[in-house]
Amino acid sequence: MNNNSQYINKKNVAILVILAGGVFFGVLAGAFLALTHDLPQILSLETFRPSSVTRIYSADNVLLAELFVEKRDPVPLKAIPEDLKKALIATEDRKFYQHSGVDLKGILRAVISDIRARKFVEGASTITQQLAKTLFLTSRKTVLRKIKEAFLAFQLERRYTKDEILELYLNQVYFGSGAYGVESAARIFFGKPAKNLTLAQCALIAALPKSPSRYSPLIDKDLAIKRRNIVLKQMKDTGIISEAAFTQAKQEQIYPVKQNNNLVKAPYFVDYIKNFLETTLGASRLYKGGLTVYTTLDFNLQKAAEHAAANGLLALENRMKAQKIKNPAPECALISLDVQSGGILAMIGGKNFDKSPFNRATSARRQPGSAFKPIVYAYAIEHNFPQSKLILDAPVSFKIGTRRHWRPENFSKHYKGEITIRMALSLSQNIPAIRLIEMLGPSSVAKFGYTLGIESTLYPNLSLALGTSEVTLINLTAAYSVFPNKGELIRPYGVMEVVDQSGRVVFRVKPLKKVAMSRAGAAIMTDMLKGVIQEGTGKKARKVTRPVAGKTGTTNGYKDALFIGFSPSIATGVWVGQDVFVTIGKRETGAKTALPIWIEFMTKALDRKPFQYFDMPDDLIKVRMDPVSGLLASDDSPGAVEALFKKGTEPKRFK
Repeated sequence: MNNNSQYINKKNVAILVILAGGVFFGVLAGAFLALTHDLPQILSLETFRPSSVTRIYSADNVLLAELFVEKRDPVPLKAIPEDLKKALIATEDRKFYQHSGVDLKGILRAVISDIRARKFVEGASTITQQLAKTLFLTSRKTVLRKIKEAFLAFQLERRYTKDEILELYLNQVYFGSGAYGVESAARIFFGKPAKNLTLAQCALIAALPKSPSRYSPLIDKDLAIKRRNIVLKQMKDTGIISEAAFTQAKQEQIYPVKQNNNLVKAPYFVDYIKNFLETTLGASRLYKGGLTVYTTLDFNLQKAAEHAAANGLLALENRMKAQKIKNPAPECALISLDVQSGGILAMIGGKNFDKSPFNRATSARRQPGSAFKPIVYAYAIEHNFPQSKLILDAPVSFKIGTRRHWRPENFSKHYKGEITIRMALSLSQNIPAIRLIEMLGPSSVAKFGYTLGIESTLYPNLSLALGTSEVTLINLTAAYSVFPNKGELIRPYGVMEVVDQSGRVVFRVKPLKKVAMSRAGAAIMTDMLKGVIQEGTGKKARKVTRPVAGKTGTTNGYKDALFIGFSPSIATGVWVGQDVFVTIGKRETGAKTALPIWIEFMTKALDRKPFQYFDMPDDLIKVRMDPVSGLLASDDSPGAVEALFKKGTEPKRFK
């Protein structure tokens, strides 16, 4: 073979080698691109914020509920004990501070073990790889996932310091029993923040990521102790702790905190708050954002409300059973508002939230019966009807259409003849209220009801005076709160302020206020409702030793029993009934059924309040009046009452 031929052959070989090399590296590049083209961008970690727990507090700083998708409380690395960091490194990745994200020797050792066992038996993942998997990949064990995990680990190590990676890991990893991150684990298992953990407790928590479902002390205490002791031994063998510390920590008993599955306090109120915040801030931010929510609820008043409602329902259920009512299922709703601010102080939406989360205080629309009458009388007062205004309480018939007649009756079936509107309201006579709404106009009264805060439809007919249009308890109670609040309506609210993890206020309440009626009219209406308690159907409430006012309500067939009342500072509404619109029992009126609950609650609520009097504007005058004739009464006149009037409208003649 001549030199020329040799040269050509060598050239061809070189070309083939180059081509083969190109193909080989092209395949490698293609494989690399195939493996990594869908990997997430590590840059996203710059703005990464782990899901955190949102906590809801009462106004008196009681934790009402925790909201979360994953129960996680991120904390800085400096807030995590050195023992916990070292225990975790000794257990999960001893060469964490030496390797570049992947432990090649560990991988080789794991591959050999897996080949021998013919299945995945050893993971060999570093802390960085575990973080990459937790943040970006699935937990499915495949060769492809392991390769992607390694690529991501290299990228993490290039961009972040070891301490930053460790902090992310400690706040992300799952420790079992719903705990994500070391802070949640410390609180769930030991009822304390991570910074207060003992060496033994640190070792136990560090032992959990290997198999959270097996080693959780809430699942298997003995197995958790065995696993903890292995971690302690590893710490001793690597020189992290002394022999003496090892011996002492091994002897420490563990007392896991008993989990309270019913952590939520005031569940109807919390649910009300959740619905509001989901609409205002969005569900994702609420459940993942680690917010702190400060509410208006007074937890002491909430407990008083729950106690009063339970007592009232128990007594009613016993009476229903005595009347042979089948399958009695009475429910109760209670709403209490701060008169001056509109804040919700207490809320009960039913007997048992777990069995029925439907909130009867805010969502149920029921007929209020006579509890609606004060709206009619308030409109009359606003149109210069004095308390001494006479109205006929006698049988009446109203023509409806061309053929029908409506003949309403008083609840008592008794009629008083001509009486003052004060007496008509205090005794809750039906006929005077109907005559009054006929004079004023049902449409005008309905519009006034909306002005006072009623949001449901009020049908403009004569029976509106008897409370035949359905309303919510919270709306009706808010309407009553206008009277002691000098005529101003404040829309009820439950959230005062929401703060994010950095302490920035993301929501602060701006109460919606408006003048709904005159100050003088509100004071006169309050005085008339004081008359209901002093002279009428609410006499039981006289046992409350503070100035109070209110009105009973009962619907046809004793399906609904209500009492709405207020002091100068607190307005509270109580409803009792059954969800299926059937009777709660014969003679179960608002005075008999709802009022005792109101009395028990308000007695406790006002016991902590300073003594207050109702508003008395300068343009009003108080006179002694005969409640039947409306004429002035002498000091020794039996049955006389003291009543408020706008100056110049008071009665001038004596009886």
